[in-house]
Amino acid sequence: MNKKVLSGPYLMWMIGFIIIPLVLIVIYGLTDRSGSFTLANVISIGTEEHAKALWLSLLLSFISTVLCLILAYPLAMILRSRGIGQGSFIVFIFILPMWMNFLLRTLAWQTLLERNGVINGILSTLHLPGQSLINTPGAIILGMVYNFLPFMVLPIYNVLMKIDDNVINAARDLGANSFQVLIRILLPLSIPGIVSGITMVFVPALTTFVISNLLGGSKILLIGNVIEQEFTKGSNWNLGSGLSLVLMIFILISMALIAKYDKNGEGTAF
Repeated sequence: MNKKVLSGPYLMWMIGFIIIPLVLIVIYGLTDRSGSFTLANVISIGTEEHAKALWLSLLLSFISTVLCLILAYPLAMILRSRGIGQGSFIVFIFILPMWMNFLLRTLAWQTLLERNGVINGILSTLHLPGQSLINTPGAIILGMVYNFLPFMVLPIYNVLMKIDDNVINAARDLGANSFQVLIRILLPLSIPGIVSGITMVFVPALTTFVISNLLGGSKILLIGNVIEQEFTKGSNWNLGSGLSLVLMIFILISMALIAKYDKNGEGTAF
């Protein structure tokens, strides 16, 4: 009985902030302004404007996820090889940006990349030509990698720390070199962390609109920007919800991948 009582607040939270909003999105997405059932809002993802924004979002999200993985895996390997524990100061440094306001982190990069920003100021001091860094896809990718890199590092690091050193030592005793240990031992055993990291980076990168607004100067529209504008400027909640339903497909796919490759939650616990 006590357990049921204690779980009450969590159930109310889930109903009020998860289930009800999702139900409202489904209702708005599958109806028009008059309340009649329609699939036009969902099908509108196939229009030229929306399809272009979706494919650009997929491309930039994919590039950002790959870059995060390339940076995160060697970093997690270094932390593991150094025997750095989860409570160490170095790990704290990687977690620290996650405690800072997301908007402030992105605004900091805007200050660095803008035409009269810090980077171009340094180039000017060195008598080098200035660069057009802001309002470009590269700036958006940079913002995504910076903001979401910790979400790739931590799951991989967590899984690697759980790998028994005796397994690696046994492989070396059998004649395996460092590359073979990496390919046949570390990579297969760290798949749960890799899948969790990819999901935790790709999904928010796909749906973001703050980064593209600030670092793209609202000139590069991603699907997140389109949805945000439909809700805030166009006041077309039905179309915005219909496009959101399409993005939920990617969220469901990511949940299915985690359920398949990380059944024990090894890559999500920290």
